[in-house]
Amino acid sequence: MSVHNPAWDPAQYLRHAGHRARPFADLLARVPALPGDRPRIADLGCGPGNVTALLADRWPTAHITGYDNSPAMLDKAVVDHQGPTPGGGRLDFTPADVRTWTPAEPHDLIVSNATLQWVPGHPDRFADWVAGVRPGGTFAFQVPGNFSAPSHRLMRELARSARRRDLLADVLRHEDAVLAPEAYLERLTGLGCAADVWETTYIHLLAGEDPVLDWVKGTGLRPVLTALADDPAAREEFLTEYRAALREAYPAGPHGTPFPFRRIFAVATKEA
Repeated sequence: MSVHNPAWDPAQYLRHAGHRARPFADLLARVPALPGDRPRIADLGCGPGNVTALLADRWPTAHITGYDNSPAMLDKAVVDHQGPTPGGGRLDFTPADVRTWTPAEPHDLIVSNATLQWVPGHPDRFADWVAGVRPGGTFAFQVPGNFSAPSHRLMRELARSARRRDLLADVLRHEDAVLAPEAYLERLTGLGCAADVWETTYIHLLAGEDPVLDWVKGTGLRPVLTALADDPAAREEFLTEYRAALREAYPAGPHGTPFPFRRIFAVATKEA
């Protein structure tokens, strides 16, 4: 959910669905029991809905709504996941912009997975979201913490090159896209929550040719691909240079390509 509204490709995003879902499962494992017998849950930035569906596994009676501003992602989510859940709950999806979304009713859980890094100033929204959580309820999120990693640094360097600067210099996020874990802890405790904040670096072992490029094509590279959509030659030139740089930064091993990926987690629970 970028200011630049990159075009999203659900099929490309889901090519690494297993690796992308693991941090969400690790986040949910730290969410405590919810106060409602039939919890009301919001998933901010639900994407194609594959991880939103995990919420129904954890809370079978919940009414869960996934929010996103990508029509392509929402269409995929609706087709694959919308409707009654086996435990008697419901899963639905609706358009919304996380930059302005505010809960219209009390929620037991507001959760966001790998979305808030696209929202400039997202910590300023925490007060509204925590206010929309019931006593004893939880606000929880996970964001990438890898903006200084070669995958992102090399992307920015190519975008800032002299011949691309005018078109691409401002489309990519920088290291300040997310806060340090300590800063998130301070923000959330300052709102009266009991906060659990941590970070994890996953070492994903990716298969296939140029798998790191394939990964970022589904997420971080989307603003560049969108900006160059009308100039196939410039797009291919960028990808050729970026591919070569990634091969050097992430050399393939005998069993695949190791891809370290740092993520930051926060679980903030209101006093009951």
